[in-house]
Amino acid sequence: MSPNLLALLPELLLALTGVLIMLAEPLIAPGRTRKPLGWLAILGTLASGIAVLYQLHLVNASGPITAFYSTIQIDAFSIFFHLLIASIVLVTLLASLDYFQNPITHAGEYFALVLFGATGMMFMTSSVELLMVFIGLEISSISTYILAGFRKGRATASESALKYFLLGSFATAFFLYGIALCFGATGSTSIAAIAAGLAITKTPLLGWLAVAMVLIGLGFKVSAAPFHVWTPDVYQGAPAPVVGLMSTAPKAAAFAVLLRFLFNATPIYRSHWILLIAILAVASMTIGNLGALLQRDVKRLLAYSSIAHAGYMLVAFTAAQHEAVSTICFYTAAYAAMNVGAFLVLTQLSGFDEKLRTIDDFTGLALKRPGLSALLGFFLLSLIGIPFTGGFFGKFYVFSAAVHSGYTWLAIVGLANSGIACFYYLRLLTALYSRPLTDTIADTPSTGRITFPVALALTATAAATLCLGILPNRILHLTQRATPTSTIAQSVSAPTATIAQR
Repeated sequence: MSPNLLALLPELLLALTGVLIMLAEPLIAPGRTRKPLGWLAILGTLASGIAVLYQLHLVNASGPITAFYSTIQIDAFSIFFHLLIASIVLVTLLASLDYFQNPITHAGEYFALVLFGATGMMFMTSSVELLMVFIGLEISSISTYILAGFRKGRATASESALKYFLLGSFATAFFLYGIALCFGATGSTSIAAIAAGLAITKTPLLGWLAVAMVLIGLGFKVSAAPFHVWTPDVYQGAPAPVVGLMSTAPKAAAFAVLLRFLFNATPIYRSHWILLIAILAVASMTIGNLGALLQRDVKRLLAYSSIAHAGYMLVAFTAAQHEAVSTICFYTAAYAAMNVGAFLVLTQLSGFDEKLRTIDDFTGLALKRPGLSALLGFFLLSLIGIPFTGGFFGKFYVFSAAVHSGYTWLAIVGLANSGIACFYYLRLLTALYSRPLTDTIADTPSTGRITFPVALALTATAAATLCLGILPNRILHLTQRATPTSTIAQSVSAPTATIAQR
């Protein structure tokens, strides 16, 4: 098989499946269910995951795979994020099969857009050239812009999509300008060539501005403060399963790009960007947690929670490359499991119309839906960081990495913010198991029985959250193999490769 075809095999399978869904939907008679298209999307995602495992076998046997003039690199780092993104997409699709009860909701388009978005996210994680990263970022962003406003006819959905599009385009401009400045300072947009060029550039200020611009662009994608203003409104208006997807998979892809860029392209500026990262981490943790304290809408509460968790992950960038990569990989996996799980529970409890929105609406819900309430409580405890959950070890490794690198004060700030987070998570958890003051629990909307695909998705997220909290060492050993390398850098400049390895 051609190296070019092999390197993009998972993305090609996702894209082709999405195209098939778009072609098949007009052939289904109006009023008929679109669920077969969802099953086709699930099969395409499974095929993509199998292709990633095949790539892993080849990488273990013969080393990283490079393609398209060394702009794409398949290594343990990209494979980890490919598997993570495929897993998130798979459970989202499983939980979305029965989400669209009305055929006029264009469910086929939804399934195709999810696959197209995942294609762009995977493309971002395997690109070692900034223009290729930009292409993947645009593919992912356009899909999520549309998905954010997918509940057509609702004012909040239109507001969500419009704000996401306008602010997302603005942030993308910063990222693109950062790429242009990188080219101006080094004469290349390849990550390896940038690392070599920055070591000898005569315009270091230009390189420093490039780093700042790229940080701004990616800071928007990971919902880091002060680039977070879009997050609460977009999460509130977007469909619940879409929020579960867009709060985890695009964030994981953006963090993968940020890891490659900072540690492999700009290690010479580490003393500069590490200060910026620390400021963003403190701002994100503090603004996210304090903002969540003021929220009554559950989706807005979890939106601010997402901002805070982005801050926790940024803390790990203060560590050495190997420790930072393994820690962030572990945290993204743990956060994806518990956050997607929480939004899947919200999807089942609220339905397409999302009748349950505020914390008051969840009061006493455990009396009517004890199973789903228990699952939601479990995911909330993991988001807090209670032992025997993935969230506990995620935060433990992050704060340990900060202490090991000498940023003890940053770990203390993170611990203080984790204490603040307990208040709003426990407020929702308490509401679930409180008896309502009036007999309104009987009026609570019910989505009926849980189907097998939904049960499978919920079980997978709960099992992943529990396994990451009980057996973290196995996953941590796998993430320690995922440190991104640049085979091109070793041939371009030996001193630069040495700096990157440090």
